[in-house]
Amino acid sequence: MWRALASNMLTILVVGLFLMGGLILWGQSQYKSQGPLETAICLQVKSGSNMTNVSRELEDKGAISSATVFRMAADYTDKSQQLKAGSFLVHEGASMEQIIDEITRSGASTCGTEIEYRIGVTRTQARVRELDPASLNFVEIAAFELGEDEVPDVFAQKLGEADTRFRVSLAEGVTSWQVVEALKSVEVLSGDVQELPAEGMLAPDSYEVTPGGDRNDLLQAMQDKQQLRINAAWEGRQDGLPLASPEEMLILASIIEKETGLPDERGQVASVFVNRLDQGMKLQTDPTVIYGVTKGQGSLGRGLRRSELRRATPWNTYLIDGLPPTPIANPGLASLQAAVAPDDTDFVFFVADGTGGHAFAKTLQEHNRNVAKWREIEAEQKSSGN
Repeated sequence: MWRALASNMLTILVVGLFLMGGLILWGQSQYKSQGPLETAICLQVKSGSNMTNVSRELEDKGAISSATVFRMAADYTDKSQQLKAGSFLVHEGASMEQIIDEITRSGASTCGTEIEYRIGVTRTQARVRELDPASLNFVEIAAFELGEDEVPDVFAQKLGEADTRFRVSLAEGVTSWQVVEALKSVEVLSGDVQELPAEGMLAPDSYEVTPGGDRNDLLQAMQDKQQLRINAAWEGRQDGLPLASPEEMLILASIIEKETGLPDERGQVASVFVNRLDQGMKLQTDPTVIYGVTKGQGSLGRGLRRSELRRATPWNTYLIDGLPPTPIANPGLASLQAAVAPDDTDFVFFVADGTGGHAFAKTLQEHNRNVAKWREIEAEQKSSGN
């Protein structure tokens, strides 16, 4: 009898161990295999939440097959206490392992709301954007001009949410003064700017910032990035350019930046100025004259007057020989590259062509014809009220 009982108990134990082993293997499979989520979602983990609440929400959203297995896996991997608050992107078909790693790794939100402060040549905008998980594109939900427009309610609401991310973006062609003035109105930053950065030494780009971050640290990051770009561009320059230093390259790049916003034209515009420098011609470019008037402190907002074209300043390239003494704006990477690798042309003139681009010419006679065409277009635009 006892032998039979012991045999039965042993059988039950073996079966139990077998079933437990199978359960563990099943759990591991559930943990590592592709999840059931058909469309990516944004998971918001609020401060003070726990893995139980998160697992239930994930199950309700169809992101995991079992909240119980998810919690057990988080406990087994010692990650239950590492849950971070924030908004996290859960990709289509993400496994439990991938989701747990996402919500416990760094705490840096990977979706949700982003507030971008875009510093442009004529204005600074604040844009509130939400990531659409399905398309992985940001969708703008509000935008306004700092200091000019009424602040929308959604901006104040999102400004106070813990998982909102912040970004400062610089457009190509802004001046250092414009950047510093704009940063003063970015309320999530702190610190008074100690020194105006040298013109041309701020890299137009997008920079993620954190609330309370110091403006001086952000400006230094912009300068560090621009210095790296300058070094790389100068290192890769063409032979025979009429540029004696990286500083002259930066000056030329800033002029290219202000003369055209069309990517396909930068090389041609660069070739005009390089050809003029080679031939000892004056650069005769309006943006440098404008900088001599404004000193980079805002936009002129009108056309140049004849008196301003005749006024002697270090930046009036109708009067001075060669390059002006400083850059006239902060050029982007593409303009730096154009300055050291201009197109191979014989162009020495260019004028607006009415399409947003320019008509280029090799001779003064050809240029005068292009100017005449442009004057006709100007007259037509003025008569039609455009």
